[in-house]
Amino acid sequence: MTAAPRAAAPPSAVALRDLAQAAMPVFRRELAELVSIDSGSDSPAGVDAVGDWCAARLASLGLDVERIPTPAVAGRRFGGVVVGRLRGSGSRRILLFAHLDTVFVEGTAAARPYREEGGRAYGPGVCDDKGGALAGVHAAELLIHAGFTDFAELVIALTPDEEVGSPASGSVLTGLAAEADAALCLECARENGDLVVARKGVADVRIDIRGRAAHSGVEPHRGRNAAVEAAHLLLDVQALNGIRPDVAVNIGVVSAGERTNVIPAAALLSGEVRSTTLADLEWALDAIEERAAATVIDGVTAGVERLAVCPPLETGSTLALFEKAIAAGEELGIELSGAATGGVSDANFVAATGTPVLDGLGPIGGDDHAESEWLDLESVPERLALLAALVVRIASE
Repeated sequence: MTAAPRAAAPPSAVALRDLAQAAMPVFRRELAELVSIDSGSDSPAGVDAVGDWCAARLASLGLDVERIPTPAVAGRRFGGVVVGRLRGSGSRRILLFAHLDTVFVEGTAAARPYREEGGRAYGPGVCDDKGGALAGVHAAELLIHAGFTDFAELVIALTPDEEVGSPASGSVLTGLAAEADAALCLECARENGDLVVARKGVADVRIDIRGRAAHSGVEPHRGRNAAVEAAHLLLDVQALNGIRPDVAVNIGVVSAGERTNVIPAAALLSGEVRSTTLADLEWALDAIEERAAATVIDGVTAGVERLAVCPPLETGSTLALFEKAIAAGEELGIELSGAATGGVSDANFVAATGTPVLDGLGPIGGDDHAESEWLDLESVPERLALLAALVVRIASE
């Protein structure tokens, strides 16, 4: 769809906030509708039900809407991607992205229905990320109502599998990001209102240790104890913590042996490495491989397999957008700060395309993935205005 004729002047952040405030009854009603739909990552029907709702809402605003099915991954089925496009008269393409899935199982919405109390909304996915997805819809509506068209295209992408690492939709999202001049992630802001300017990358590792089995009572000398090697290796890998302040290493799964009277011939360590820079991520992985190659038990070998790697969202890719957000916040009387977090979002993958990205642009919320998950309803008008005003500033460059 092509947007309405360009307004005489870009709308102010305050004017956008006034529009958002007037639309709050609608936002609250629609948030309740979305939260009432179970949409766990492994429930494609539920995810697509939320996608149907969002697609219809975007189409009602006049956006061109595309539904993109996703492939099965390792036998798992996921919902589809919703992409809405609004063409304008400017030169910059701006991507807003959020996710439709939650971490909650079927039946949670009925067991813990949406409710409001003390200025907050509660319910499964209310903050992560149904509030963010709805914020994208309403930000587009604000810009349309304000008559702002000075972008080449405003693209809204809603994905089905972020909570499990985006195995099916990642290529769709990164393809859209590669075409954009800027990308805005609609994960909710931190509990104190901070935006997210850095996220650690994550690399999963698997360490297989191989020794030799033997009877522990009759001929233990013939055995080569993989469990003992695993114990040494576990301590040495954990000792990487603290060498570089930005690196966090954790071995979370340890297994070895099957019987108490057998020297274990095999052991397994599974863990992860997190860092806000790709260089430090590689350093830690290299250090793990170097240590695994130097086993301390004669006759025991250890091999490291690098599994999925999610690149970090590094601060350098966010700073210019963050400065624009600060300026928009000043118009609204909001003093914004930037936070770094160890958690991963789709912003990590978007940043890897080279497109500038800023995260945490949904409403304020907290207690993600918990029964107490909440969204601050009083923050919604100013955060919708902040998001829309940031689009205005990016488009007006």
